[in-house]
Amino acid sequence: MNHKAPLLWIFLQCAAALLSFALGENALLKGEDSRLDEFSSESTVPNGVIKYNMRKGLDLDQEGCYLQTGRKTCLEECGFNATAKTIFIIHGWTMSGMFESWMHKLISAVMQRETEANVIIVDWLSMAQQLYPDAVNHTQSVGLDIATMLDWLQDEQQLPLGNVHLIGYSLGAHVAGYAGTYVRGTIGRITGLDPAGPMFEGVEDQRRLSPDDADFVDVLHTYTREALGVSIGIQQPIGDIDIYPNGGDVQPGCALGDVLAVANNFMEVMKCEHERAVHLFVDSLMNKDHMSFAFQCTGPDRFKKGICLSCRKNRCNNIGYNARKMRKRRNSKMYLKTRADTPFGGYHYQMKMHVFNRKHSDDADPTFYMQLYGARNDTSNIFVDVHDDNVGLNLTNTFLVFTEEDIGDLLKIRLSWEGDAESWNSVWKNIKKSFWTWNTKPQKPVLEVRRIRVKAGETQKKFTFCAQDPSKTEISPGDSLTFVKCRDGWEVKPRKRLAM
Repeated sequence: MNHKAPLLWIFLQCAAALLSFALGENALLKGEDSRLDEFSSESTVPNGVIKYNMRKGLDLDQEGCYLQTGRKTCLEECGFNATAKTIFIIHGWTMSGMFESWMHKLISAVMQRETEANVIIVDWLSMAQQLYPDAVNHTQSVGLDIATMLDWLQDEQQLPLGNVHLIGYSLGAHVAGYAGTYVRGTIGRITGLDPAGPMFEGVEDQRRLSPDDADFVDVLHTYTREALGVSIGIQQPIGDIDIYPNGGDVQPGCALGDVLAVANNFMEVMKCEHERAVHLFVDSLMNKDHMSFAFQCTGPDRFKKGICLSCRKNRCNNIGYNARKMRKRRNSKMYLKTRADTPFGGYHYQMKMHVFNRKHSDDADPTFYMQLYGARNDTSNIFVDVHDDNVGLNLTNTFLVFTEEDIGDLLKIRLSWEGDAESWNSVWKNIKKSFWTWNTKPQKPVLEVRRIRVKAGETQKKFTFCAQDPSKTEISPGDSLTFVKCRDGWEVKPRKRLAM
């Protein structure tokens, strides 16, 4: 291992500690600061501080055209079309004072997907490039300014608010929430891309993005992991639907080693997961034929066990731009696994199998692998992650298996149980067992699996797979069993696929 990596990790933790201290101190000041508590709808910011850059082309180096509240001529100059969709893109806190690279990608993707839309960048860089608590205290006035612009467009152009979509990243998500609070009427949709957590976690609805801010509020959470009391992205659900890719925890491709190998910059480790929400949204705009699905679940642990792959009663949804408005429900949390790069969408399978204890297996604690064979492609061996639980013997176990490629209709499953020598996941467990039984010759454990029930999350198809050789259903470490569709098995055809 590179000796620099642990040092960088320690440095990263120290930086997080300093951030935690600074935000914690200023969070206390925010509660005492009367500026927010006494904020009125009459408050304004100086003209020109917040800019509304309406894009005419994909090249951000070109100046574009600026809308100004109250200036009618700019509407004609910019070619504003009140009958088309109007999409505002709102950045968050910045240290550089410049638009980051994700902004270029998001604008390009939106304009390619919605060629007739009015695409407007809300530029509040001068207010966002301040100490984080100061930038937080500006979010309300920026939101009010956007609301004032929308009210003017309603008066001047009869703009239908139902055609307005605000897309806010990090602090920009809460700016969008304030805009929805102050505007006259109801905005059609607000999308929060990993809304900022510090100074917003746990506060009342009117002081952050909330479901009441638009007719439909959807949120992507990609950095909810808490370090020293601070989570960069907000952890709590704050929308009509709240989607947590990979549990909102470590995002594939964003591990310390992965990022440092490419960027050699520890700051990119934090940005990787925080910005992943933007890249997932861009992916949903550009890869319409390879959409990602999220599934409603009460928590990440249940989802990781494969329990929550149902689309009944609107329990699943597309993510990103393709998300559909759903009926209001108490639990809006939804989960999915993703790939490390675009296209991010993969394929989820729920696997159920009853594991019988046959011989000397009371303490077996098996480590299973599955290889899936499909009509289009086959997978390599996939580790069956039980997430800190043991495989239950003489019980029915449920697992989540995720594949990065579309293998087509599942035709065959190969189940293997790796032994002590082959499985790194078993090393420590077997060292402990060997310590107590060093003077006895261990007997080979034997388990039995007769059937595997499968549910494909993306298609909602259900199948039962039986052992290819009915006389061979027992399995020992180092062995494998092959399962094919049962002759008397059942198939449930998928329900109507989600709207594209």
